[in-house]
Amino acid sequence: MLDDVALFIHIARSRGLSSAAAKLNLPAATVTRRLRKLEEKVGAQLVHRSARKFALTTEGDAYFEAFADLVTQFETARQGLRSDLHELRGRLKVAAPTNISVGLLEPMWSGFLNAYPEIQLTLNLSNENKDLLETQIDLALRVGPQTDMRLYQKRLGCVATMLVASPEYLAATGELNDPEDLRQHKLIWVSALPIWQLSNLDTGLQETLHLSANVAVDDIGLARQLARDGHGIALLPVSEFWENFETGQLHPVLPRWQGQKRDVYAVWPTGRLLNARAKCLRDYVQDYLAERPVFQGALPHL
Repeated sequence: MLDDVALFIHIARSRGLSSAAAKLNLPAATVTRRLRKLEEKVGAQLVHRSARKFALTTEGDAYFEAFADLVTQFETARQGLRSDLHELRGRLKVAAPTNISVGLLEPMWSGFLNAYPEIQLTLNLSNENKDLLETQIDLALRVGPQTDMRLYQKRLGCVATMLVASPEYLAATGELNDPEDLRQHKLIWVSALPIWQLSNLDTGLQETLHLSANVAVDDIGLARQLARDGHGIALLPVSEFWENFETGQLHPVLPRWQGQKRDVYAVWPTGRLLNARAKCLRDYVQDYLAERPVFQGALPHL
């Protein structure tokens, strides 16, 4: 019935059935039929039928006054929603982890803005998983599968983890031969990896370790810095220390043992249609990660 009410408003504003039909690109017979259908539901004639001049009935005037503004608001909102869903321009609000975004993903954000200059990106960086509905986020990058049933998620890639320490620390304490040797060392624990799950690259043997750490932090970047400064051994995502590894600031510990992999997901609220800008970014990130081995679970060349 809402569409028929909107049609009546267009008839009134166009001052005739034929002119409304032409404006809406509808057959004149269809406009007449739908107007009669609306009048039957309302229980009153809304338009005087006359070939000489157009006029609304008293009931038609009242109906127009009641619904004209509402129809205008509805059609404006519908047009805005259509543009929002299909146009690669306008605002896009995104959330992403701080560590990964200001590290290896820095060029990605710049590349996306260069590729889509009409998208106005608002990027909220935080290592906390804030409520996407409450913060009105269009799309978020998250590490690990999400358990919130209010969210859709799509896996985009994964990052391996490894045990690392500074060369100075290893020179002072000696190399390790087995995961159990970790109990005799200073350890740096980060909350993002509360349990150390190690897999042997040669045999497939798996070890789950619950260890006492000398220092515990809730920021991966700080854990990397402490390991680099010689304060102990840390289990870190490869994406966080790749450059430190290449420069020799960090060395692998138990290089034939790999930590658990961390999947990277695009996440968005289930109650919100994913607009064209968010879809564009999601696909851009997926393509970017696919071209970089570090985001496909690769390990550094040892």
